[in-house]
Amino acid sequence: MSNDIFGHDVEADRVYLAQGGDWGQIAAEQAERGDEVIVVNMGPQHPSTHGVLRLILEMDGETVTHIRPGIGFLHTGIEKNMEFKTWTQGVAFCTRMDYVAPLFNEAVYCLAVEKLLGITDDIPERASVIRVLMMELNRIASHLVAMGTGGMEIGALTVMTIAFREREMILDFFEAISGTRMNHAFIRPGGVACDLPEGGIDQLRDVVKWLRKHLPEYEIFCNENPIFKLRMEGVAKMDLTACMMMGVTGPILRSTGYDWDLRKTQPYCGYETYDFESITWDTEDAYGRFRIRIAECWESLKIVEQCIERLERTQGQPVMVGDKKIAWPASLSLGPDGQGNSFEHVKHIMGESMEALIHHFKIVTEGFKVPVGQVYQAIESPKGELGCHLVSDGGTRPYRAHFRDPGFNHLQAVPLMCEGAMISDVVVAVASIDPVLGGVDR
Repeated sequence: MSNDIFGHDVEADRVYLAQGGDWGQIAAEQAERGDEVIVVNMGPQHPSTHGVLRLILEMDGETVTHIRPGIGFLHTGIEKNMEFKTWTQGVAFCTRMDYVAPLFNEAVYCLAVEKLLGITDDIPERASVIRVLMMELNRIASHLVAMGTGGMEIGALTVMTIAFREREMILDFFEAISGTRMNHAFIRPGGVACDLPEGGIDQLRDVVKWLRKHLPEYEIFCNENPIFKLRMEGVAKMDLTACMMMGVTGPILRSTGYDWDLRKTQPYCGYETYDFESITWDTEDAYGRFRIRIAECWESLKIVEQCIERLERTQGQPVMVGDKKIAWPASLSLGPDGQGNSFEHVKHIMGESMEALIHHFKIVTEGFKVPVGQVYQAIESPKGELGCHLVSDGGTRPYRAHFRDPGFNHLQAVPLMCEGAMISDVVVAVASIDPVLGGVDR
């Protein structure tokens, strides 16, 4: 006995398990059946699976009759490892989940920690503006990867090459701000690691100017391209009922016409004070999700330009909470070479104040305590609702950390999108979900 997608018991003459088995025996049994049904493993090493994803397909000719996602090949134990690190050190772990959009992992985790600490309203305005700036640039970079790789997989190679060209501009800016192109650990409980460097706003203006010049190319290449539309329209359809049933959010949900964007419906980081639109479409298919992502890049660019104005207004203001028992490390600022602590900071803790040195040592090695409790925080990542559930036992480390990565939920919708369609449509369906297996497996 097995279950269909609605949980009803159904008879199954054969069950193929995700962990494999004796394939010689399976092939022999399949040959005896005398029909045209074949079982194909797509992945986990496959150029169009967006990571180490395994899809087990039962096919009649080129028509997919059954499909089952097999995940876990990139499981890294991040959530368990976070239980053995301080609250601040946890940022360096969770940023490595969805490695295409790492700043969203950091943001949702830090917002959850701040909610447990009761300091949500104490975060400096400039820190919140920098968080929004980094997230919206990261949203554009993530959508560029989704559109570029999705285009490449159906033969539109130019879309991929230009998408990575634009993404490089954004990653260069991230490197200038945080020191790294990805896995930044830049957003910290209480604020951000450091302020923008000298010339940071000028570099940001150059990025905005570049994107405004080149984003229209994607619309020219794809929006009305007959081959592109033929491969995308009517493929991987999911209506609103199916989305609700499968816990689907983000561009997939909004492609049904349902306006659900957590930046609007459950604002955080001051998003209610920014002027932007929540993008919806009405086609319920892969093409609609592509159009949503392009339009969202423009909306994110609008938010970034508003951030520039606010950064100029808040120049010189703090980027970390004033409570030295939480700020980690206290008064951290970069040296003139862009690395390490500033000379003034080192001079203070090493040569002027024994108390400052002791505090610096204890806050880094032991961390701060978080009151007993549990919390759930959700934000709108490029892929959908990214949630963080934290439990504190009153210590300096999380008792439990668990993340709701949207890709994990969305992959369970693959059978609804693909069964009854062609194998070529499976590639388009998975690309329209935009899963990142680091976030799915964690």
